[in-house]
Amino acid sequence: MMLYHTIETERLTIRELTLDDREAVWRHFASAEVTEFMDIEPCRDLAEAEEIIRFHLEDTGTRWGLFEKDGGALVGTIGYHCWVQSEARAEIGFDLAREFWGQGLMQEALRPVLAFGFGNMGLRLIEATVEPPNERCLKLMERLGFAREEQLRDGLVYLTLGN
Repeated sequence: MMLYHTIETERLTIRELTLDDREAVWRHFASAEVTEFMDIEPCRDLAEAEEIIRFHLEDTGTRWGLFEKDGGALVGTIGYHCWVQSEARAEIGFDLAREFWGQGLMQEALRPVLAFGFGNMGLRLIEATVEPPNERCLKLMERLGFAREEQLRDGLVYLTLGN
């Protein structure tokens, strides 16, 4: 079993989500702005929040919560899913509450999480899919070195980062 340790950055504590986080997860994913470019609807209740957490606890990979060091509020999530260990690849996904957009927090979180994937998880390839209208995300991924495929697949932009 993989051990997903806590990661500290200048402004964030990045730790694996647990069922104890269900209220914060519910509040976070209840926002239509947070889920706009995700394949989920806004979270309606605590039971749905628990389903989200359970899914990631049982899936290959993990989902960390991004918690402010100053105050401890959940401001977003980040993690790996669809981890194919035999091929040393996984898909990364992330989200951030609207009030924290444009502050560099996701770039601050992504750098050590990408390093964790290549180092601790032994990944050789990290993949991402982004909806074309999510230009902020596309720019961030390209700034971090992800290569963008020319053709859309299933209406999505595919990006990859290799080690």
